Amino acid sequence: MNYLNSKLNFKEVPSGKVGWRSPSNIALLKYWGKKAVQLPSNASLSFTLQESLTETVVKFFPTSGKNFNLKFYLDGIHNDIFAEKISTFFKALVDIFPFINQLGFKIHSKNTFPHSVGIASSASGMSAIALTLCEIERKYFNTFSSNDEFFQKASYIARLGSGSACRSLYGGLVSWGEIEGIESSSNLYGSKLILNIKPVFETYQDSILIVDSTQKKVSSRFGHELMNSNPLSNKRFEQANNNIQRLLSVISSGDLVEFVKIVESEALTLHAMMMTSNPYFILMKPNTISIINSIWEFREETEIPVCFSLDAGPNIHLLYPHENKDQVIAFINSELLKFTNNNTVIHDKVGSGPEKLEL
Repeated sequence: MNYLNSKLNFKEVPSGKVGWRSPSNIALLKYWGKKAVQLPSNASLSFTLQESLTETVVKFFPTSGKNFNLKFYLDGIHNDIFAEKISTFFKALVDIFPFINQLGFKIHSKNTFPHSVGIASSASGMSAIALTLCEIERKYFNTFSSNDEFFQKASYIARLGSGSACRSLYGGLVSWGEIEGIESSSNLYGSKLILNIKPVFETYQDSILIVDSTQKKVSSRFGHELMNSNPLSNKRFEQANNNIQRLLSVISSGDLVEFVKIVESEALTLHAMMMTSNPYFILMKPNTISIINSIWEFREETEIPVCFSLDAGPNIHLLYPHENKDQVIAFINSELLKFTNNNTVIHDKVGSGPEKLEL
C-alpha cells in the first residue's frame, strides 16, 4: 500500500478533537537492532496488554502560516521534551499527512504506568498518536475502505515513531517483521497472530514489578544503534529467527515448559546484548536479579509455569497462566514486593487492543 497522498489537504481547515486509548505490549521474542528507517533486524512477537495504557486526545485548529505548531501536555503539565519529540515525528510525516502543515495541535496525554522506565511507554504513546492522525484522515477524507486498512496504516505510522509501537495496534499476540511461513508478516507494520493459538495464551497474566521508576539513563534508540557494531549481533539475529519458529510451535501446542525457556532466554539475551556492546551498559538493578532468583526457586518448588520477561529496563514482567493467578499473586505479595519500589506492582493481562475515545 502506498501511504503518500498529496490530496490530504483541507480546502476549509476545521477545528476539532480526536482521541484514542492505546496499550503497551511486552515482547516475548525480542527485537533489538534495526536497519534502514525503523525496520527490524529480526522479527518479534508480543502480548498486547490490557491495563498499561496511554490515553491521548489531540485538539487541532487552523494555524497561520505554512507550518504546524504543537504543544504537548503529559498528565496536564506542559512538557517541552515530549513536544519536541512529537514535533520531529510530525515533520517526518508531512508527506504522508500533508494536512499536518495546515493545523495547530494541542496534545493531552496520560499513562496508567510510569514512562521511560522500560515498560514500552513509547509503544503505547506513539501508537496512540498514530491512531489520532489516522482518525483525522478517516474523519475528514474518508480514504479507508475498511478497518483493516485503517489499523494497518496506523501500525505503519506508529513504527516510524517507535518500532515496538507497531505491535500495539492489535490485541492478543502480535508479530512484527517477516517470519517464514506467515504470509501476513511484514517489516513495515505489525500483524495480529490469529491461527493455531492455544486458549491458555489468550488469557495470560502479566504482573509488572516496578523495581525502579526513575527514567533509564540509556535510551532504547541508542541501544538499538549499538547492535550495528556488536560482535555478537549476527549470532543474536540467527538465534532470534530460530526462537520465533520455536515460539510459534509452542503457541500452537501449549507447551508451557518450552514457553518458559524461550521467554526467559530472550529476556536475558536482550540484556546480554547491552552488556556486550561498545559502550556497554547494564539496565538491570540488584533487585531485578533478586526477583529472578526468587521466581526460579518458586517455579522449582511449585511446578507452576511462571516466568519473567524484561524490556529495556530493570522492571520485571511476571508472566503466568490465568489458572495460577491466585497462587502467583500470593507469591508476589509474600516474597517479591519487598524488592519493588514502594511495593509497586501493576497487575495486567493480555488485552484486546486500542479503543477510540468518544469525545
